[in-house]
Amino acid sequence: MLKIKQELLDGLAAELETLSPGAGARAAFESPKVAAHGDFASTAAMQLAKPLKLNPRQLGENLRAALLAQPVYQRWVSDIDLAGPGFLNIRLKPEAKQQIVREVLGAGSGFGVQPSNGQKLMVEFVSANPTGPLHVGHGRQAALGDAICSLYQTQGWQVHREFYYNDAGVQIGTLATSTQWRAKGVKPGDAEWPEAAYNGEYIQDIANDFLAKKTVKSDDREFTASGDVNDLDGMRQFAVAYLRHEQDLDLQAFAVKFDHYYLESSLYTSGRVAATVQKLIDAGKTYEQDGALWLKSTDYGDDKDRVMRKSDGSFTYFVPDVAYHIAKWERGFTKVINIQGTDHHGTIARVRAGLQAAGVGIPQGYPDYVLHTMVRVVRGGEEVKISKRAGSYVTLRDLIEWTSKDAVRFFLLSRKPDTEYTFDVDLAVQKNNDNPVYYVQYAHARICSVLASWGGDVATLKDADLAALDSAPAQALMLLLAKYPAMLADAARDFAPHDVTFYLRELAASYHSYYDAERILVDDEAVKNARLALVAATAQVLHNGLAVLGVGAPQKM
Repeated sequence: MLKIKQELLDGLAAELETLSPGAGARAAFESPKVAAHGDFASTAAMQLAKPLKLNPRQLGENLRAALLAQPVYQRWVSDIDLAGPGFLNIRLKPEAKQQIVREVLGAGSGFGVQPSNGQKLMVEFVSANPTGPLHVGHGRQAALGDAICSLYQTQGWQVHREFYYNDAGVQIGTLATSTQWRAKGVKPGDAEWPEAAYNGEYIQDIANDFLAKKTVKSDDREFTASGDVNDLDGMRQFAVAYLRHEQDLDLQAFAVKFDHYYLESSLYTSGRVAATVQKLIDAGKTYEQDGALWLKSTDYGDDKDRVMRKSDGSFTYFVPDVAYHIAKWERGFTKVINIQGTDHHGTIARVRAGLQAAGVGIPQGYPDYVLHTMVRVVRGGEEVKISKRAGSYVTLRDLIEWTSKDAVRFFLLSRKPDTEYTFDVDLAVQKNNDNPVYYVQYAHARICSVLASWGGDVATLKDADLAALDSAPAQALMLLLAKYPAMLADAARDFAPHDVTFYLRELAASYHSYYDAERILVDDEAVKNARLALVAATAQVLHNGLAVLGVGAPQKM
């Protein structure tokens, strides 16, 4: 059907080109707002009427007649209705819609996947400093980042997943001193306990393991404790490695893997920060005022100029960000997406300003940003704000242990990133149609059960006679299957994995309706095989879509 759609588009483009040279490039089909109106819609007559100084309805009638005269339209289209001021509503023959079943079964897990485009993409996400376990907000970011990576992979991009974190600075210093106080026997609530220290019980765990001279290993580092309570630098390194290991466990529980971990400290030790500042100075984009070095960021649309180097000689936090993104560009990543919390909104203008001012050839609008809000967690009708382990927030692993990896991923991806979201733990464990992930997974499992009861070889179904798939529920299901590739492309372009969740819920609903309307394992062999082919194709697309989200497609529920 996808090939048929393209042939019909080509036919429309040819007619538009005849009417107005250049108009063929704008040939497009829309989905009618009301399914009963047809399968494809075109507004071409209304778009061309004004420049051609013609009545749009008359132009639409002429275009309708020309299209119906084409062999490709005669083969695949049953009729074209002219509606309103010039809408063309195209109705496909059942055999046109049936072709999607063969396309899905033929492509399998590759259905919807585009060939390599030779381009590299980096997605930076999670990027949590190693000062504690990953919280639910990090979970939303992990789900978003991983799903966006998968979406771009379906579109032919070579995708690189990167985790950037600060392994030095004030927060890491606070982590080290908090661990040292715990190692000395001082705990939260004691008179000596610093107000700025971290209060979670995990700090005591770090202190105990440090005193026991344990070795900790994470994906990007390993360190053995000295056991000396006065070894503050050793305690800092041990605590960072310990918490990076803990974060690795969080990510493993969430089935998220990274290709590389990038350290903020390396930007200083490698000289990248100093080199970046010098580039900006040499470009004439800085000035000295009140003992500080300022960037002329207002030259690039920022609301005010920004301090780069403070009077005490230290750099503000956006300076290493500029250096880091120059490094990304130099590593060959012409497209970069950063997944961050909405609290990072203010950094976007100054980082982009710094990149433009540096004069290294980076285009405007680099990098792209996807900002997300935090997540409220509700359990038993009440908001959960703290974790026994973390002390002040719900951890990602808490949420996974209370529900499941699949539920957490699907739920956190089910809304636009910048909208507030409340995670209902009780809903996530329900096994009914109110639980969206269960509803979609159950559709897949239901199909697997039908195929198991049949007991035949699914691979043979791609050659089945599909003529029996002419009912309204079957045709509605086939039309929805055909929308999957375009939905993936749009979701990738818009950084919108929530569109995948919406589509999967709609596809599951369409399948459940079809299952209720038509018995599949009937006595008539031809009818049975046709219906089995349709549901097998549906299971394949459900599987493919869930895989993009990092969610399993179980065969049993």
